[in-house]
Amino acid sequence: MKLSVLDQSPIREGGTAAEAVQESVALARAADAAGYHRYWLAEHHDSTGLACAAPEVLIPQVAAQTERIRVGSGGVMLSHYSPLKVAEVFRMLETLYPGRIDLGIGRAPGSSAHVAQALALGPGAVPLDQYPHQVADLVGYLTNDLPEGHPFFGVRAQPSGAGQPHMWMLGSSLESAQIAAALGLPYSYAHFINPEAGARAIALYRDRYEPSEHYPEPLVSAGVSALCAATEEEAVLLSWSRYCMRFRRLGVPSVETALAFDYSPAELEYIVYSRSRAAIGDPPMVQARLETLAKELDVDELVLLTITYDFAARVRSYELIAEAFGLEGAAGGAPALDTSAAR
Repeated sequence: MKLSVLDQSPIREGGTAAEAVQESVALARAADAAGYHRYWLAEHHDSTGLACAAPEVLIPQVAAQTERIRVGSGGVMLSHYSPLKVAEVFRMLETLYPGRIDLGIGRAPGSSAHVAQALALGPGAVPLDQYPHQVADLVGYLTNDLPEGHPFFGVRAQPSGAGQPHMWMLGSSLESAQIAAALGLPYSYAHFINPEAGARAIALYRDRYEPSEHYPEPLVSAGVSALCAATEEEAVLLSWSRYCMRFRRLGVPSVETALAFDYSPAELEYIVYSRSRAAIGDPPMVQARLETLAKELDVDELVLLTITYDFAARVRSYELIAEAFGLEGAAGGAPALDTSAAR
């Protein structure tokens, strides 16, 4: 089974967004050394807890400081942008780092409605029901294959060439699964957002998949929440920071702050539920849980999302999982971790 990384560039409470970005680069180097397959950077706007609003800018920095891992967006929120411009940006990235670039796209705004309006420079945003057409246009620009009769037929996304980024559609609903299947695109299901619908969405995607020129067979992965430590007790303790972050919305709090927070009964119930759907524990526990999830969801790749207050604990979590699965590179250990630039 392939294992990959989803990085939301979390901002530590008391830290800065600049530190979070530097940690993303450092984590990517560790993931590359540990043998992970791909490294995806998320897009969030006007967030107090997540730093990366422009994955297309951070991707080349990560690619330049890693050697073999695929690097991409998880994802670009296409509703904000021109498909042609996205195609141009990612064709340039593919030209600079051939065979290593992924273009993951999503429909969610990655922000509030107010911020989405600011991104669109007013009320002229593309309606969500136009998203499938945006995706089709993006594919056409990437492959230089817009259909005759299209208003922009003949427009080329430069730099042109034989290579193109590997395109993925991200989603957390049955509707996103249907769109990916109808367009013949790889699909990555966000289990960490909506765990209940995952198996149905992926089964629907596989059942309705329409083969395309570049993707003749369905290709599917799932993004899951994971946190691994030397002991189950330590992993559960570390996980409090992420769950408390959801309710305080002030960045990732320390474990001490998270434990002292005054949770409502509903919030505590949510935490218990979320932990049961995630992979949290010591290495054998996390390995078993991830293997079970992969089988239940019918995927052969999992994209792991890990958030902790302490950056070293976050890196160690990915290293322990890589070692448990015997990923190539994990046995030799990651290079010495230098986070001085992020402090």
